[in-house]
Amino acid sequence: MSAAGYVPPEVPSRPLWLLAELTYACPLQCPYCSNPLDYTAVREELDTETWKRVLREARAMGAAQLGLSGGEPATRTDLEEIVAEARRLGYYTNLITSGLGLDATRIERLHAAGLDHIQVSFQASTEELNNHLAGTDAFRHKLEIARAVKAAGYPMVLCFVLHRDNTDSMDAILTLAAQLGADYVELATTQYYGWAWVNRDRLLPTREQLVRAEAVAHRWQADMKGRMKIYYVVPDYFEDRPKACMNGWGKVFLTVAPDGTALPCHSARELPGLSFPNVRDHSVEWIWKDSPGFNRFRGYGWMKEPCRSCDEKEKDFGGCRCQAFLLTGDPENADPVCSKSPEHGRVLAAIEQAAATPSERPLVFRNPRSVRRLHGEA
Repeated sequence: MSAAGYVPPEVPSRPLWLLAELTYACPLQCPYCSNPLDYTAVREELDTETWKRVLREARAMGAAQLGLSGGEPATRTDLEEIVAEARRLGYYTNLITSGLGLDATRIERLHAAGLDHIQVSFQASTEELNNHLAGTDAFRHKLEIARAVKAAGYPMVLCFVLHRDNTDSMDAILTLAAQLGADYVELATTQYYGWAWVNRDRLLPTREQLVRAEAVAHRWQADMKGRMKIYYVVPDYFEDRPKACMNGWGKVFLTVAPDGTALPCHSARELPGLSFPNVRDHSVEWIWKDSPGFNRFRGYGWMKEPCRSCDEKEKDFGGCRCQAFLLTGDPENADPVCSKSPEHGRVLAAIEQAAATPSERPLVFRNPRSVRRLHGEA
C-alpha cells in the first residue's frame, strides 16, 4: 500500500523518548557509525533556539526522556544551554558521548546545568585497537573522562560496541569496566545500518565468537550481580525472531537529525519512497500525528504475510523496516531475521559470507574521503 493511499490509524501513543542528534560532526571515524553515509551533505544544523522549541513541543506531547547524541554532541558549544532548557522543562537527560570535547570542568558545567546521565563509549579494551577503530588517539582521554564522570557524582555508564574485531575481548572489556568502577556496562552489538552496513562482511562476528562471548558475559553478570549491571543482547542476525524495533514505528521514539529532519528512527531516512518532515517547517505535534512518514508503518494494516496473520506481530511489530529494506529491497517485507520470513535465507547467507571474509580486509572508516569514494567522486 502506498504512503499516499495509506489511512493512518488512530494514534494512542505519545513520543516518550526524544533523541536529539545535535550534530554529525565528530572527531572519531568509527567504521560502524550509524550516521548516514552522506552526512557531509548536512551543512546547516539547527540553532539553539530551534532546538529549544523542539524540546518544548515534544515535552508538551509527553516526551520525558531526552537523549543528546551525534556525531559527538560535545562539539556543540551550546550544549550546556540546551541541557539547562531540558532541565527547566522536566526532561530526564542522557548525554551519549565519546568523551572527546569534554573535560572535568565541562562535566561540572553540565552537571550544574542539570544533566542527569552521561554514557561514555569505548571502541575496545586496549589502547591500540581502540585508537585504530576510532581513527584517532582517544583511549587515554576516554579513561580520564570516565573517571571524571564518576568524580562528578554520576553513575559510570560505559558502552562498548561489539563486532568481529573485539568480541573475543569480552573478558578484557569487562575487566577494564570493573577496574574503572563502572556501574553499568552496555555491550552494544553492532547494528548494520549506515557505515556498519558498508563494513558488514568485515564486522559481523562468527557464531563461534558469539557462543564464547555470551558465555563470558553471563559469567560476569553472575559474578558482578549487585555491583555492576551488564547489558548484553545477541546480534539480530543470529536470532530467529526480530526485535521490536524502536518499540514499534512511531509509537514511542522520535528522532530529530541535526538538520531538523524528524524520523521514527535514526536510520529511517534511507528508506525509499518516504519523505520525512522537518521541524523547521512543522510542529512536533503535526509531525507525530499527521505526517505520512510517521504513519507509514504504524499499526498492522501495512503488513504483508507472514506478518499480517502472525500471532507474534503485537510483540515485534514485524521487526525492523530498515533491515527489511537493506536485506530484501522492500521495507514492507517481514524482517528477514525472523525464521518465519521467506527471506530468512538472506540472513543465513550474510553470516556465511561474512565468515568467509578475511579479517585482513581493510575497513571503510567514516570520514569525508570515504564519503566521496562511496559516491564515486574523485
